[in-house]
Amino acid sequence: MEISRENISDWLKKLQDSICSDLEQADGGSKFEEDNWIRSEGGGGRTRIIKEGNVIEKGGVLFSAVHGATPDFLLKEKVHSNLAIAKADQANSNFFATGVSIVIHPKSPMVPIIHMNIRYFEMDNGIKWLGGGIDLTPHYINENDAKFFHGELKRVCDKHDPTYYPKFKKWADDYFFINHRKETRGIGGIFFDKVNEEISFEKNLNFWKDVGTAFAPIYVELINRNKNKQYTDKNTQWQLLRRGRYVEFNLVYDKGTKFGLETNGRVESILMSLPKLAGWEYDFKPEKNSEEEKTLNLLKKDVDWINTSG
Repeated sequence: MEISRENISDWLKKLQDSICSDLEQADGGSKFEEDNWIRSEGGGGRTRIIKEGNVIEKGGVLFSAVHGATPDFLLKEKVHSNLAIAKADQANSNFFATGVSIVIHPKSPMVPIIHMNIRYFEMDNGIKWLGGGIDLTPHYINENDAKFFHGELKRVCDKHDPTYYPKFKKWADDYFFINHRKETRGIGGIFFDKVNEEISFEKNLNFWKDVGTAFAPIYVELINRNKNKQYTDKNTQWQLLRRGRYVEFNLVYDKGTKFGLETNGRVESILMSLPKLAGWEYDFKPEKNSEEEKTLNLLKKDVDWINTSG
């Protein structure tokens, strides 16, 4: 099949359909509502939101395909690592970007928050690249779940290149880092951006697709492991504080949020990633030897989750 922006967008729409169906089945109590939108400068998308379910308090699976004049902030970035393109050529280029973005905030503090984004970007001067990744943010870190999560991502990566997992795991550790807190957002995952030239574009595309299709089975397994666990008010208050950290990262550091806002995307869809409720407590200190303290102590870069003894 010919590789084109249209075919890539069509595949992403089918992925959105499949993931929504799997999440509805896993939740067992709520259905996605669809909201279609149009971007005045070109393109649009379909936002699907699920809320107040048995498992999911608030979540979204978003598809978008937007195009138009390339924004100034992108022209200032190094959009292609090996190909030098004159600024004048860049300035005269239009862009096209399409992708699927997912954030799920569960009702139970025992079920982790998850995020995935896979995206394709091109300019009509020949620049094109793929990006994406999956990362997990448990309210309470369960080392067996972390081992499963990272093991599945490694399996996807190893199918294509044994160097991918260590490289893209480190990228996720560095990217999903709340610098002003000196802690990772969660247990990381894999993250990659502007992938286009190390191997053929078709091989990169196949890897990118496998990352997208890995999302639902991984998260459904984590839901099923944890959805029936009992929890207390103390656990819920901790969940609100961890959600607050999630908000801090997305509003201060996340490039996807910046891209959406600076390309005049739909604000409701861009900020879908934020939880319904979050909390902040002044100078919070967890109890000694508590599960909360254990989680905070594990929010570090470069943890070998696959070989953990948990």
